[in-house]
Amino acid sequence: MRMREAIREFLRGTRGRSGSTAIEFAFIAPVLFLFLFGTIETGVIYFAGTALQNATDDAARQVRTGQASAFTSSQFKTQICSEMTGFISSATCTANLQVDVRQYSSFSTASYPTVTNTDGSLNTSSMSYPGSLTPCQVVLVRAFYPWNIMTPLMAPLLQTSPNGQYLLTAAAAFRSEPYTTSATC
Repeated sequence: MRMREAIREFLRGTRGRSGSTAIEFAFIAPVLFLFLFGTIETGVIYFAGTALQNATDDAARQVRTGQASAFTSSQFKTQICSEMTGFISSATCTANLQVDVRQYSSFSTASYPTVTNTDGSLNTSSMSYPGSLTPCQVVLVRAFYPWNIMTPLMAPLLQTSPNGQYLLTAAAAFRSEPYTTSATC
């Protein structure tokens, strides 16, 4: 008899707690999902930044060896975007990607002017792209892509530019090779 009473008491106690568990989960679930989606969003941003850096390094390698010395700005953007098509469409990448390429005679004369406004947005008028690059020059290549943050409540925490965007940046600085026969470094 005592065993039956213990079982009834146990079952009565678990039935009474099942509703409170659901209510407690309802309080905690929004915070849990915010952290979960925020973690995923941050991972995607870092993955996109790494992809942009790798694509910029590959395009810079072509400049360094003379393969892209006569590229226009749009051809250079297309070169970078061709390697980022895994998660950004080529048309979207080409429309939003901004590049700043500068060449100097030596590393000591090189300067790296800011291309952002005080609010974090890009100042495209301060960016440049030389018509053609010459061998044995110090070249600075920078690429900028405004990434739209998808998790609404995470935008104020992650954004670095206005309109809920995170500005992805990539850079490469190098001395180009003597890729013409008359060039000496």
